[in-house]
Amino acid sequence: MSSSFGISRKTVLRNNLKTFFSKPYNVILVLLGIVLTFSTVAPIVAIVEDTFKIHPGTIDAYLSKQASGYSAVNYIDLFTSRLAKNNLWIPLLNTVKLAVGTCFVSIFYGGVFAFLLTRTDLAWKKYLSSVFIFPYIMPQWTLAVVWQNLFNSNAVTGTSNGLLASLFGIRMPIWWCQGLFPSVMVLGLHYAAFACILIGAIFRNMDANLEEAATILDTPRCKTMLRITLPMVKPAILSTVLLVFGSAMGSYPVPHYLKFTTLSTKYVSMNSKYTGEASILAIIMMVFGVAIMLLNEVSLRSRKSYTTVTGKSGQISKLSLGRGGKYAIALFLVVLTFFTSVFPIISFAFETFLPNPGDYSFLYTGNIANLTTKWWTISENVTESGMYGQKGMLYNATIWRAFGGTLWVSVCCALIAGTVGTMIGYAVSKNRRNRFANYVNSVAFLPYLMPSIAVGVAYFVLFSTDRINLFNTYTVLIVVGTVKYIPFASRSALNSMLQLSGEIEEAAVIQNVPWLKRMTKIIIPIQKSSIISGYLLPFMTCLRELSLFMLLCTQGFILSTTLDYFDEMGLYAFSSGINLILIITILVCNTLVNKITGASLDKGIGG
Repeated sequence: MSSSFGISRKTVLRNNLKTFFSKPYNVILVLLGIVLTFSTVAPIVAIVEDTFKIHPGTIDAYLSKQASGYSAVNYIDLFTSRLAKNNLWIPLLNTVKLAVGTCFVSIFYGGVFAFLLTRTDLAWKKYLSSVFIFPYIMPQWTLAVVWQNLFNSNAVTGTSNGLLASLFGIRMPIWWCQGLFPSVMVLGLHYAAFACILIGAIFRNMDANLEEAATILDTPRCKTMLRITLPMVKPAILSTVLLVFGSAMGSYPVPHYLKFTTLSTKYVSMNSKYTGEASILAIIMMVFGVAIMLLNEVSLRSRKSYTTVTGKSGQISKLSLGRGGKYAIALFLVVLTFFTSVFPIISFAFETFLPNPGDYSFLYTGNIANLTTKWWTISENVTESGMYGQKGMLYNATIWRAFGGTLWVSVCCALIAGTVGTMIGYAVSKNRRNRFANYVNSVAFLPYLMPSIAVGVAYFVLFSTDRINLFNTYTVLIVVGTVKYIPFASRSALNSMLQLSGEIEEAAVIQNVPWLKRMTKIIIPIQKSSIISGYLLPFMTCLRELSLFMLLCTQGFILSTTLDYFDEMGLYAFSSGINLILIITILVCNTLVNKITGASLDKGIGG
């Protein structure tokens, strides 16, 4: 009896497994669950181990009197030594201030912009919605460099005079030029596109009856905004905080350029002599990312229901700005977006023709004869003053090799992350109530919430050992970029897959259509725009990434690290030229994809 019962259980188990794995989306979940668990957990384990590890030639070896092994000396020294204030507490406080300030600026600026685009009769909406996302698709440090070029002065910052000081003699105070304020403003403008897209989507779909009912009851417009409109956009605001907080915490280029000490800049300065303690800083940044995700999960469970689409009203009421107001406000926004979106391109191009990049003093005298093309065209006489033995950018093999490497890494990351993300979105949408599916979805999204530099540190520790040494290879850049950018594609694919009715695929199953054909002939064509966006976002983000890759390769591999190398060398014309190349490449790629496929970041936020 027991034998037959045992055979019966084995048979049932075998049949259940056969039924489970006969469904393609279950196979996808299991495979990706295993891969994503390793790719997320293994680097974290490696960096935690690194915080206890003794590194020969560093401070932990000196303090522990050991040449190898493990010790808690890194934690003791970082938290309790006389340098704890400068190495930990001040950078930590500055990082939190930067992240909170960035969230506030991006939500306020992006939210107001979204409201004007979707709920008013503002003029020139199409242009404004397109140009507004430029700061996000440009490299993160773009506006930081432009800020320097505009406001720096020899009297205050000890550098060359910027435009305001050269043309008008205006010298901005040091707190305006360097530190917390400019860092918050630059990152806030950079990430405002998140808030505009997320909040704009809710404004666009909001039921007009809710506000109309308040108007009928003579509710003041201010009270209507505070008690009705803002509570409805609360989910979008929380999503923006989730996306922006972790990204701002891990930002390295902006605080680096604007001389503001954060955990990321402190990590870079400590890594050579305080290796174990620097790894603790990376762990702290990771903890903040996970904490933000957990807070978001709590808010999701306790959140009130905000119904914004009821089916009762198909007409969205638009606020009239007045005959002159809609053009006056639009003109103000055109000027503002010119300085955040168009002026950087002009500025970088102009910098590459200045004899002394960053110095605009010649404009005061009106002598433009001093402009030079040497930074671009010198191909032989590299002993020219200020060239430091480098050929001009048009003939510089290091720059063009790095450009090719950037394109290679970006294309590979986009293809792999886009494909894996699409598969995750498909599989999770088919098992939306399954705990394992939710686990895979969370693990796939977790790397995005971790600061970029912390993810880079984790993989640097994992892949810079004697057992696995992939440092300074395109392989490690592609692996890290793929893991970091999978969330872009997975969330985009999941949202689009949830809109598809199950009957569409079931009809094909009844006709015995193979799974691969169902995907390529039915599902992907229907959601083409969203899926292509899942490829486009990793590609554009990878092109301009520095924080994630800076520890994993040397100069000449990709453009962003090469730019940093030329900056340190003092070849600021070269770094401006590389910025220009990156911006033009990103804008051209975005435009081509938009024209060919119709997929674009600004879709839906404009008129």
